[in-house]
This record gives sequence, C-alpha cells and structure tokens, in this order.
Amino acid sequence: QAYVNYSSIAVLANLAAKPGWELMTARDDVNIWTLEEGDVLSLRVGMKVNIPSHVAFYLLSDFTLRQGWDAHFITCDLLQALNNDEKIYYVTCPPVAGHKARDFVILVSQRQACKPSEPYIIAVKSVTLATMPPCLEYWRSEITCAGFHIYSDTNSSCMVYYFNEVTAGSMPYLAANLTGLSKSIEDTALQCKTFLE
Repeated sequence: QAYVNYSSIAVLANLAAKPGWELMTARDDVNIWTLEEGDVLSLRVGMKVNIPSHVAFYLLSDFTLRQGWDAHFITCDLLQALNNDEKIYYVTCPPVAGHKARDFVILVSQRQACKPSEPYIIAVKSVTLATMPPCLEYWRSEITCAGFHIYSDTNSSCMVYYFNEVTAGSMPYLAANLTGLSKSIEDTALQCKTFLE
C-alpha cells in the first residue's frame, strides 16, 4: 500500500516534469498543453485561482465535491479512507458516443507542500478492490496517471495545474477533433475555477 501511494505521487511528478509540452490553447483564465508519446496523449491544464493554495488543496482533494464542477462525474462515493492522505473512491461517468456508462475505482493520494516553492499534490490512479468487482451495467475503466499540482502565487491566489495521461481506454471521452476537446476541457476548467472561488 505504501509503495502504491508513493508510486502514484512519483508518477505524477514525473509526468509534470517531462519536456515537450505543446501549448494548445491560451486564454486569460485557462491554458491547455498536450504531450504525445506513442499512443499516449497527456494533458496539462493550468489556471490561476483567486483563493489561497491550501484552500484549493482542501477543496480539490475531496473527490466527493467533484460533481459540483465536473460533468464527467455522475457519482463519487468514498469507499475507504486508508489514512488522512489516501482514500479510495468509486466513480461513475456518463455514456459517450454509443459506449456504455463507465466506472472507476480510484486511489487519491495527497501531499501538502513542505516549502513555499513546492506544490501541493493530489495524485489519482486506478486500483483493484475485491469488494468492487466490475459489473455488467458499467464499462470498468482505468486511470493510469492524473491529478493536480497547486502552487502558491500570493497569499490570496494560486496556480492550479491538472494533469491526465490518456490511454486508449479513456479515449471515448476525448473527441478526435482537438478543437472540440479543447473547448470541453476549457469549460470544465472554468467550472472548476468558479467552484473554487
């Protein structure tokens, strides 16, 4: 368990540090970058939020609040609180483009910033839980690496970066048309910003 938790944080940090991110969309409120490696498309979304970093960390680390701003989450239930920093959630998502509705069992690992220059971290990855096997109603899907880095900007503002490494299993949620994809991500990011502020 400790290894999985550490691995989740480390994999997200590694994704964030990779070179080659290309700016896809630049707006006043939201910037979106992509990184393509073989059949893996990674996304990075950055936005300035006018609340302190520790407040953003508190709100974003509680995934039961996510339905308040993310239309891709129909339900999100806390299954297990392993400790204060690691929790397992069960998430259901709407059907897209003729596909069955999806579900996920995810581990959310969080770390507070140790220094002002370091980010608050919220890392997300799929896990297997014997008490939540796949069911016929949903298509069990997997998140390999996703999460947030939150940096302090001023005492009353912060920069929030969202990362998602998208594999073929998540592709139905991402339109082949990157313009449409960009608009969908931007809309979700703006909903997130409104929710946080």
